[in-house]
Amino acid sequence: MDGRKSRTMTAFLLLGAVSLGTLLLGAGCQVDVGGQTLPSPYYMKDDVQYFAPGPEFKLAREAAALQQAKAQQMQQAPVR
Repeated sequence: MDGRKSRTMTAFLLLGAVSLGTLLLGAGCQVDVGGQTLPSPYYMKDDVQYFAPGPEFKLAREAAALQQAKAQQMQQAPVR
């Protein structure tokens, strides 16, 4: 009787482990890692995000402001 009980318990544990593994592999979840969104199993049905291309030089406004400030300084500088 003792051997029969241990085989039944082993079978239940094996069935539980296989079921848990199948559940984990079959059900995906979307994860955010380091700012990157990794896909879920439903990634083909997700909405598409489009980011319009921006200026190649990221600091365009800052560069323009510096040039304008430099031009103003040149106009206000005393001539020697």
